[in-house]
Amino acid sequence: MKIQHLNCGSVRQIEATYEGPRPAHAVNHCLLIETEAGLVLVETGLGLDDVRRPADTLGAGWVENAQPVLSEEETAIRQVERLGYAAGDVRHIVLTHLDVDHCGGLPDFPDAQVHVLAAELEAAVAEAPSYRYRPAHWEHGPKWVTYTPDVNADWFGFTAVPLDGLPADIRLVPLGGHTAGHAGVAVRDGSRWLLHCGDAYYYHRELDTDHHPHPLLDLVQTGSEIHHDLRLGTQARLRELVREHGDEVVLVSAHDPWELERYR
Repeated sequence: MKIQHLNCGSVRQIEATYEGPRPAHAVNHCLLIETEAGLVLVETGLGLDDVRRPADTLGAGWVENAQPVLSEEETAIRQVERLGYAAGDVRHIVLTHLDVDHCGGLPDFPDAQVHVLAAELEAAVAEAPSYRYRPAHWEHGPKWVTYTPDVNADWFGFTAVPLDGLPADIRLVPLGGHTAGHAGVAVRDGSRWLLHCGDAYYYHRELDTDHHPHPLLDLVQTGSEIHHDLRLGTQARLRELVREHGDEVVLVSAHDPWELERYR
């Protein structure tokens, strides 16, 4: 499999902290994976409708706070096209959760199967329209494929959910605390695993032993959590994963621009 790291929606610029790095726009870090089952998109970031009608699809409050750049060239569909593919080549989309900045591009890939934990879809439908969940992103009727994970620690001490129609090298990994059905997405990348952690952490220094959250990003993640202790417990487990299996698993998050820069 070949993995491309994409920024599918820059938002407000954030300052550097500690000894660096330089200021940068926060990102929506997505993965585009070439598989025998077709293209797989992990997260969609912001979509064409979000860029063209942000107040309608994203909500005026979210736009005011997030300050999205709203570049059509950053949407997943335009980046897929620049790589020589069409929307129909994206056969599967795997989502960590359904916050607006993670699923805004769903309408741009109407034929893709969309994989997500059942608890997340149930919460989104029940709570929408809200600050975090916007029905415009799924009113086209996505081909949902939902999962209720067994409590089975079979992936480095975490539960790993195999996905219908996809190779075993791509799995959903429940990472609770941020939303009702938040998950990471594990992808085997050669001899190692890459774990896209979604919003389980926001800043790479949070994974340090003496973790250092980013002052602004920490306000965002604390303000958007649904279960504080569960979120902190998830982060503690991720630090343990890095400490004990850092040679076998590498982690990325959804919004850290300096982390994305390392992969691009």
